[in-house]
Amino acid sequence: MSDNFRMEHDFLGEKPIPADAYWGVHTARAVENFPISGTTVAAMPELIRGLGFVKKAAARANLELGVLDAGRAQAIVQACDELIAGRYHAQFVVDVIQGGAGTSTNMNANEVIANIALEKLGLPKGHYEAMHPNDHVNASQSTNDVYPTAVRLALWIGIDRLLASMAFLRGGFEVKADEFKDILKIGRTQLQDAVPMTLGQEFLTYAVMIGEDEERLREARRLIQEINLGATAIGTGINAPPAYADLACRYLAEDSGIPVVKSVNLIEATQDTGAMVQLSGVLKRVATKLSKICNDLRLLSSGPQAGFGDIRLPARQAGSSIMPGKVNPVIPEVVNQVAFEVIGNDMTVTMASEAGQLQLNAFEPIMGWSLFKSIEHLSQACRTLQTHCVAGIEANRELLARRVRESVTLVTALSPLIGYEQAALIAKTAITTGFSIGEVAQSLGIMSREELEALLVPEMLTRPHPMPQSRT
Repeated sequence: MSDNFRMEHDFLGEKPIPADAYWGVHTARAVENFPISGTTVAAMPELIRGLGFVKKAAARANLELGVLDAGRAQAIVQACDELIAGRYHAQFVVDVIQGGAGTSTNMNANEVIANIALEKLGLPKGHYEAMHPNDHVNASQSTNDVYPTAVRLALWIGIDRLLASMAFLRGGFEVKADEFKDILKIGRTQLQDAVPMTLGQEFLTYAVMIGEDEERLREARRLIQEINLGATAIGTGINAPPAYADLACRYLAEDSGIPVVKSVNLIEATQDTGAMVQLSGVLKRVATKLSKICNDLRLLSSGPQAGFGDIRLPARQAGSSIMPGKVNPVIPEVVNQVAFEVIGNDMTVTMASEAGQLQLNAFEPIMGWSLFKSIEHLSQACRTLQTHCVAGIEANRELLARRVRESVTLVTALSPLIGYEQAALIAKTAITTGFSIGEVAQSLGIMSREELEALLVPEMLTRPHPMPQSRT
């Protein structure tokens, strides 16, 4: 072999490996076998950190239980710390979509950690007699407990980041709710004029919707904390010492800061991906609500002359290559598209979970990748929506005030006083003649304009209040 390559082997035969690569023969075969998405595991840094935490906890447990000697265990721990710190991530070259239930990713990690550890010991890469990817780095483990555990750690970290982004957006809507609290407008149901409300009430609703989903996401995260580390192949714990599962789980929680707990039944935990389905469903819920909010923002800002025009979104870029001066609601539009993607990802997770067979689900790689994308894109979408849109929204105060003054729907507030029939008569006459409801009410002798104006104040129109005595 030339100085540019080293020769490695597995039970399928020999294979040349680039001399500077920290990955080895198992990774090389996976790269050849899965040229699917063009996106490698390096695109999921939290998964790589999760693998580092898992392998570190395993090495510490194996040292305490006498499976590994101190020299090897310490070298593995040091190598894992490098991954946790964000180094060597480019060495994770396997495609995110892969067969084998994540075996290729686990072996990629085993080989990278082994070769980093060898360098820590002053030995060359590929000198596996001293530090073997399977016998030492993967001791007391299998892909079937390492990969799901690392995925859950990564998801937990991602959920934490998404929660922060959602809180950031919620805070933005709360600020706008306070800013718009005294601005009256006409609410709408089924795109038709309904009854008055304040613009602040409308925006506070969005904050409440997001806050509710933050709670649902925290509930889903608690399910993710349950892990099957120590289950090895199918949950029976074969090839692991009796105390290993509890010890490794304790070290994992200690090192990662994530409150993981060992599953009560490791066989069930190794095959059941219900927590991922639950999480995906919550992410779909978040996406659906965000998309609804963005639909509203696009409608409320439509115009500038022929639309609703209740609010003005900040202008972010020219909206047309042919229509000068046109500005489009591009930020809500991009959030809508993220929502569509997340909803599609949920279907992928659902089908992958359903397709599991017997003691293992082989499709966790696509489930993990789908969930990672959903979490990351939703997190970025929330921050983009707040920073580039919500923070700069302005109310079209003059237009809203005029609409309230002219709105026929104000007769709804009169129904308890004058009765439904007379209120309907005022509304119908006002629409037919074009006169205001005050003018119509006075001309019909139902009440004076002064009496009506005294009733049509924000306190009477936008919240429960003591009812006046009926005239009917």
